Amino acid sequence: MTTITSRRVPGPSGLPLVGSLLDLKRDLLGTLLAAHRAHGDVVRITAGPPGLRSELYAVFSAEGAQQVLATSSANFRKDNVFYQEVRLSLGNGLLTSQDDEYLRQRRLVQPLFTPRRVDRYADALTAEATALTRAWRDAPGATVDLADETNELTLRSVARVLFGTDVESAVDVIARCFPVINDYVLGRSYAPVTLPREWPTPGNRRAAAAVAELYAECDRIIARRRADGAPAQEDLLTLLTQAGSEDGDRLDPSEVRDQVLIFLLAGHETTASSLSFALHLLARHPREQRLAREEVHRVLGGRAPRAADLTALPYLGRVVKEALRLYPAGPIVSRRAVTATPVGDHVIPAGADVFVAPWVTHRHTRHWPDPERFDPGRFTPEQEKNRHRYAWYPFGGGPRACIGQHFSMLMSALALAVVLQEYELEAEEHDVPVDTGLTLHSTVPLRCRVRPSSHSRPRT
Repeated sequence: MTTITSRRVPGPSGLPLVGSLLDLKRDLLGTLLAAHRAHGDVVRITAGPPGLRSELYAVFSAEGAQQVLATSSANFRKDNVFYQEVRLSLGNGLLTSQDDEYLRQRRLVQPLFTPRRVDRYADALTAEATALTRAWRDAPGATVDLADETNELTLRSVARVLFGTDVESAVDVIARCFPVINDYVLGRSYAPVTLPREWPTPGNRRAAAAVAELYAECDRIIARRRADGAPAQEDLLTLLTQAGSEDGDRLDPSEVRDQVLIFLLAGHETTASSLSFALHLLARHPREQRLAREEVHRVLGGRAPRAADLTALPYLGRVVKEALRLYPAGPIVSRRAVTATPVGDHVIPAGADVFVAPWVTHRHTRHWPDPERFDPGRFTPEQEKNRHRYAWYPFGGGPRACIGQHFSMLMSALALAVVLQEYELEAEEHDVPVDTGLTLHSTVPLRCRVRPSSHSRPRT
């Protein structure tokens, strides 16, 4: 039996005055990985000057992640500064709501995200990916930035699924407003001291204007949809406005807007991150790219992929999963402990800010030999069966697991299939530094040379 100790949770000592603050600012993910290697699966990290110092408890083992996210999830809530800032900027949707309100929203929205329902959007997702590959034919120097390209692709794809025929106006507003809001949320989340949002500082005014424009665009589309009724092709917004329970409960217009905004954030930025790194990994690994392309050509024979094809493309699915292992779009998941809770051999105190880190757990040598190596073979059914459920959790887990997991995986796989049918990829850079904001991203362009595949068919 494991004995829970009362000794202080170990961790890096950092600098005398600011602890590990500078390390976290310079390289958050590298600092967490180094802390795990030096101090184990539960680590305490102090950051900030005296009087403003905070203590972060990081949990790195698969067992610890399962406890924080699932088995003891009631003890670890979304009560921290980050979720409060997201809530104030983008509303109280599924990402940020809690308790009875979260359960109510989940009950109303969950039926819209079943695999069968989501698979209906496959044709729209494939069409957007096809338009992307067609545009690459005219890429200057046959070189594209995968980060920029996948961001545009997923934004258009998610907006099309959400808004249907209103996609163009929505894309323009989202592309203009989201970066401003994201930077504002992150800056306030990590600042030791923040000014009230109501104060007319330049940053507050820019963010308030972006939020107002984004809200107004969503409200305009929602109002028109309610007035006009369902379009011929049901989009997700229509389904959200119609969603209801047997007792007659429904989302009101502001609640629909909150769900739309959270889905735009989670569905667009996270999938862009995942897809860009998946393509870049294939561009860096010719053998794995060849295996994936051969499978795609063998199954599809040049036609557009459909959702039903993905079961016949197992290697492609493993590529997506391995990319999510190495580059999880949400590399850190934060919570706040509401009561003292044993995790592993230690006790996390009440009130503590807690991280679980897919970035680190996905590199835990107990589950992943040679963890930095790209190897889709790690995700054969036999390998997955023999691994801990939380050795891989890019979509979180437990009662707050991402509702859009199937949508994201579907979009990534379809886009990969379309690209591999048309192009051979070659990365210009192999060592890619990354950082995390609201999602994981590279700090340099993901430049990639694209050459028409010998199997591709001319487009007219």
